[in-house]
Amino acid sequence: MTYILAVANQKGGVGKTTTVLNLGLVLASRGKRVLLVDLDPQASLTVFMGYDPYRLTRSSYSLLMYPEISLVRVMQTFGSLVALVPGSVDLATAAIRMVQEQHPLGRLRTVLRETQYTFDFVLIDTPPGLNVLTVSALIAADQLIIPIQCNYPAMQGIKAVQDIISHVRTGMGNPNLKLRGILPTFFDSESLFAAKVLADIRTLLPGQVFRTAIPYDPTVADAPHVGKAVVDYAPESAGAQAYRALVDELLA
Repeated sequence: MTYILAVANQKGGVGKTTTVLNLGLVLASRGKRVLLVDLDPQASLTVFMGYDPYRLTRSSYSLLMYPEISLVRVMQTFGSLVALVPGSVDLATAAIRMVQEQHPLGRLRTVLRETQYTFDFVLIDTPPGLNVLTVSALIAADQLIIPIQCNYPAMQGIKAVQDIISHVRTGMGNPNLKLRGILPTFFDSESLFAAKVLADIRTLLPGQVFRTAIPYDPTVADAPHVGKAVVDYAPESAGAQAYRALVDELLA
């Protein structure tokens, strides 16, 4: 069975791409077959995986805009367990064209469910904001992870995504979409303020917040600059240990 997870939040800078990258590589280290899908016009995930988003001839844009393009024509493989649907700068225009030309928002869902390839997990990286690219990801997904920084404005982002989940369930063809969990990121264990925010979020949303909190760890930010996930760059760091713990939660 394939689990399709979207990672989304209307706010930028909360660790969406970092979470997709590290989750994917840890899952692969556990023997899981993983497909990473980059739906962000900034294409940071694609860059981290070694591709230039300005030079790609096919990308997730191709899948969204051209029904004749299959997953196999877009997908890039990394060994036997990890594959990537790269993003490109064209995605910025896709968000406009999909509305103007009334492209079906369920195109990605169809592609991922009809592929001849079998994956254990598909992880979709989404752009900041709640535009049609994010909605396409939620229509395609079985479950949603919402990364949040541990500050009070984070609650606004959660509420906005929860509203979109409701719309996707009731009117956009994916009634089974579930919130897999809210993921605290950039958590500073030495900050009383951050600890209080996290406690408040757990109280307000019981059972919806992962036990794992991704700590504020400079190695998490440094790793992509050398083309690696933190679990490879600094495997014993607090950030790497947290992402391994998060995978334990997902697999449990």
